[in-house]
Amino acid sequence: MGSEPFAAAPELVADLVALRRRLHAAPEVGLDLPGTQRAVLDAVDGLDLEVGTGRGLSSVVAVLRGGRPGPVVLLRADMDALPVREATGLDYASATGAMHACGHDLHVAGLVGAARLLHARRDELPGSVVLAFQPGEEGHGGARRMLAEGLLAAAGERPVAAYAVHVDCTTDRGRFATRAGPVMAGASGMTLRVRGTGGHAARPQDGVDPVPPAAEIVLAVQTFVARRVPAADPAVVSVVRLATAPSAGNVIPEDVEIGLNIRTLSRETLALVRDGLPVLASGIGNAHGCRVDVEFRASYPVTHNDAGETARVLAALDELHGPGAVQRLAAPSMASEDFAYVLDEVPGTMVFLGARPPGDARRGAPPAMHSSTALFDDSVLGVQAAALAELAWRRLAGPGGHPVDG
Repeated sequence: MGSEPFAAAPELVADLVALRRRLHAAPEVGLDLPGTQRAVLDAVDGLDLEVGTGRGLSSVVAVLRGGRPGPVVLLRADMDALPVREATGLDYASATGAMHACGHDLHVAGLVGAARLLHARRDELPGSVVLAFQPGEEGHGGARRMLAEGLLAAAGERPVAAYAVHVDCTTDRGRFATRAGPVMAGASGMTLRVRGTGGHAARPQDGVDPVPPAAEIVLAVQTFVARRVPAADPAVVSVVRLATAPSAGNVIPEDVEIGLNIRTLSRETLALVRDGLPVLASGIGNAHGCRVDVEFRASYPVTHNDAGETARVLAALDELHGPGAVQRLAAPSMASEDFAYVLDEVPGTMVFLGARPPGDARRGAPPAMHSSTALFDDSVLGVQAAALAELAWRRLAGPGGHPVDG
């Protein structure tokens, strides 16, 4: 590689922890994150970067030009929080009704750390690094919007690889995990509206009651997944909403709304579920004299790690941290991630990094991601920053310290 591996000095780690806690105390949700954007701009101020901000969202894109010619690598961090009321009891806990319960505050600080580490060696850097700070990951498609605004052209040529490191508060601190191929599921939504006529609860025979067919549809959805979807190419379909319009206690509603969340790992299974569930629901509704209206909403695609890039990443992490600290995931997660949009355009890898606080004395399993009591050990920021910097450097330098053929 031509240089020693990157390592974050204690002073840098302290700065990153302070930045992370500043962000944690003042989380923002969605695509408009002016305070978070300002914190990022302040954190990279003074570095020799080409910095731009989004037009339709509060993104930050910074380009670090190396001192030697070479390709482009993209590093990404998401910035938005969740509408979760925090209950951790931390002295820097959010009091706004929102919470960084998915670790995006660590992602921002880690990428700032990578920027500083790479900047310190920019004269030797054989190429350019695009640093993408993205809002709106939690269901708002921020990555898709940044791509539409020209993210991949920020350095003048398309990146040859893209990397992201996502922390995980349920995995021991400092442990990496990833896999080639699908690593996180695609996510979609479907709404089924079972329409009857309603009526008086004392005389159901005088109307068409949508409640019994809606109940049958809820159960039939689970049977559909168990009997129609291949076990080797799974889907998870969850009923996340079951509602009628508010009414008096003696009124049969006119319609029932069933909200579904759909997770799949392939286009084929997504098509099977997308096309098959409306047919199933309509058949049940028709048998009861009801009409079923269907609305399908495609969301995030499958997060697919490129095989070649993932092999590079695993080899680098094995060398730096030892194979015992690097897990090859046996199966993908059924959670979703909008870094998938970037990986649909650029070969790359998403890696998970454990950030569970050591010695967590709370009973049972640690609180899950997105929980109001999720805790992250922010001392892992030095490991995160160094890993991001190392992956970018090695991809640009290639074997023997020469730029790779992109």
